[in-house]
Amino acid sequence: MCNAWGVSATRMMILGVVRLAQPVHGYDVRRELLSWGADRWANVQPGSIYHGLRKLTEEGLLREVGTDQVGGRPARTSYEITDRGEAEFETLLRDLWWNVSPPTDPFFAAFSFLPALPRSEASAALRNRASVLRASVSGMRSSLESRWISELKPTHVAWMFELSIARMEGEIAWCERIAELIDSGVSYLPDSLRESPEFREYLEGSSNTQS
Repeated sequence: MCNAWGVSATRMMILGVVRLAQPVHGYDVRRELLSWGADRWANVQPGSIYHGLRKLTEEGLLREVGTDQVGGRPARTSYEITDRGEAEFETLLRDLWWNVSPPTDPFFAAFSFLPALPRSEASAALRNRASVLRASVSGMRSSLESRWISELKPTHVAWMFELSIARMEGEIAWCERIAELIDSGVSYLPDSLRESPEFREYLEGSSNTQS
């Protein structure tokens, strides 16, 4: 994981699954987290789960309680959470509950260079993004209406789906509104910026650098 939020979320979720299902094999921890879709909405990378189990064990937050092997399959280690792990889980859980961490989206990096794209391409890309998100919303709504969510998952799983849908619908509306503004020819630079001495100096400096 490349950011503090991601590291905290991964640690908390591994500890939480072990706490929930202990004693539990690392394979089952991975399978459970992937069945939740944690690789998509929490950016929990499948490869980081085994690494996380080893690291949490080294730190004394988990302990190995046995290893078994069936046939020619690789040996599987079972884990339990320690008292220190319980305390760490509760600390991380409450930190993620009470603090707001905006999700990291590479799209923001691309959008910061909006003027580098032709207007027609920028608006087309935004409308395409809206279409992709709309398809995701449709899929999530179908899942919400299915027995898999309504009968076989805890109620709060459906609430998580509803939050994801609300976020995507907000982004769909934003994409379509910005695409219309771009197509209308609205200036990327407000008059106050274009007329400011500081901006003129910046443009002149850029021109001198390029020449």
